[in-house]
Amino acid sequence: MAVTATDIDKAHDRIRPHIRRTPVFDPGPGSFGLSHPVHLKLELLQHTGSFKPRGAFYTLLTETVPEAGVVAASGGNHGIAVGHAASRLGHRAEIFVPGNAPAAKVTKIAATGATVHQIGSEYADALAAAQAHRARTGALDVHAYDSPTTIAGQGTVGLEWSEQAELDTVLVAIGGGGLIAGIAAFYASRVRVVGVEPVGIPTLHAALQAGEPVDVDVRSFAADSLGARRIGAHVFPIAQAHVDHVALVPDEGIREAQERLRKETGLVVEPGGATALAALISGAYTPAKGERVGVLVCGGNAPR
Repeated sequence: MAVTATDIDKAHDRIRPHIRRTPVFDPGPGSFGLSHPVHLKLELLQHTGSFKPRGAFYTLLTETVPEAGVVAASGGNHGIAVGHAASRLGHRAEIFVPGNAPAAKVTKIAATGATVHQIGSEYADALAAAQAHRARTGALDVHAYDSPTTIAGQGTVGLEWSEQAELDTVLVAIGGGGLIAGIAAFYASRVRVVGVEPVGIPTLHAALQAGEPVDVDVRSFAADSLGARRIGAHVFPIAQAHVDHVALVPDEGIREAQERLRKETGLVVEPGGATALAALISGAYTPAKGERVGVLVCGGNAPR
């Protein structure tokens, strides 16, 4: 099922009572050592500290939730969001996370009332365990990125952004791809959508080169939020059609983006949340003169 701007409009209407309309922030000329202006969409101010509640709420409000409740695999942020949405809507939740999930995120998942299971060493291990739980219990699977409802929910970021700023290009970090797929589906090539991935997790970059989703190694300190081994099957055709290209950034560039955000704006941002800005700071993406660029700061669940 292809996701369209019409689907995203519908999702926005349904989840509006449950989410925040996050602000766009202009940090001013010369910010982050850049010679060109940049506009930040502060999705780290969303409930639970990331964009993830959008897709979680839309899935739970659209699908029939059985008595067994909901199940999700997550590197951290999706689990917090599913636990939050399930709690608000009166459902039980079982969340599977890998061993590399940050302790702070595991604690936040548990604080929602969800039951947390820490399995294996990376996201793929948690995903396999969550799928086994769904098969055994009949619980509703709330996929972190690869379902039409998740993609449509995440696409509401793009809808809001279009109402807040006139942009030529938006830079969006990629994990499994649900966020960039939703934003790209909404803009439908009316705005240039550029994906940003760590060099050590080139999930969409490798898929676009191969012409299909392929497995990649996961070797980046941003793996807790961007650590999907393979781009989503629902994500890929949208990305092929509407993502301009993918820029790859080193971990050092992500760390610098985190530090500049902290020093210059006071924003404490997790590695995945700083990855899109790292494309500008590292030179992986260089805007043309006069190009209006937006950067999505997608998550703030960093250790304090």
